[in-house]
Amino acid sequence: MDDPRHSVALYGGSFDPVHLGHLAVARAAVKRFHLERVYFVPADVQPLKARQQVTNFYHRYAMLALALEGEKRFLPSLLEAPEIERVAGQTASYTIETVRRVRARLESGTRLYFLIGMDAFEHIAKWRAPVELLRSAEFVVAGRPGFSLKDVVRALPNELRPNEDGGRRLLETGSLENNGATIHLLPEVNEEVSATAIREAARRGVGLDKLVPGSVAEYITKLRIYAENPEPGAPEIPELWDANAT
Repeated sequence: MDDPRHSVALYGGSFDPVHLGHLAVARAAVKRFHLERVYFVPADVQPLKARQQVTNFYHRYAMLALALEGEKRFLPSLLEAPEIERVAGQTASYTIETVRRVRARLESGTRLYFLIGMDAFEHIAKWRAPVELLRSAEFVVAGRPGFSLKDVVRALPNELRPNEDGGRRLLETGSLENNGATIHLLPEVNEEVSATAIREAARRGVGLDKLVPGSVAEYITKLRIYAENPEPGAPEIPELWDANAT
C-alpha cells in the first residue's frame, strides 16, 4: 500500500536532545515509505536505561516541538509522558504498550511503522514482549555511526530470526517479512550526530547549531540544559486565569 493516507510511523527514543540526525532519518523514511505522519515519541523512562540520567521529559518535549515546527508531516507526541504512564500504572515507557494503544485507535487498513536506530535495535530482544512488538508494526532500522545493519538479524529474537538465505535477502533488498514480522533497513542517512558531541558543543558554546536545529540550539543555550551546573527543573505550566477570582 503506497497511499500516504494509510501509512504512519512512530519514532521512539530519548531525544536528549532531538538533533539533525533524527530529522534526517524521519525524512528518509517519509520519502521511502510514503508516510502521512511521523510521531516523535520521547520516552519518559527507558526500561533498559532506567539508571541513566536523562533531561527532564518536558524539556525534551519542548525541544522536539521547536525542532518540528514547519515540518508538516512531523508531530511531537505525549504518548509516553509521565502522566500517561502513571494513569496506565506503568513505571517505565514500554514500547509494546504504546504500540497497543496506537493500534487500537488506527483506522482499519493503516500501516504502522516504527522507526529505530541500529544502536537501539541491537537490544530489541531484551524489550518487553519483543515478538509481539515486532509483529505489531513494521520496523524500520536506520544505520547509526559505529553500528552495522548487518547485525539486524543477529539482534532479532530467536523466534523471528530468518535463516541464512532470509538474512542475505534482507541485506540485498532492504526488506524482509518473516514469521509475522516485517523489517526494513534504512542505510541512506549520513548525519553523524551524537548526544555526546551535542553536550560538548553546548558546554563549549561552539558549533551547537551545526548539530541541532537553530531553535533547539537557542533553547539549550538560554536554559543551559547541558551546562555543568545541575539541570534546570521542568518548564513551568502557566496557571489558567480564573474569571471569577476576586
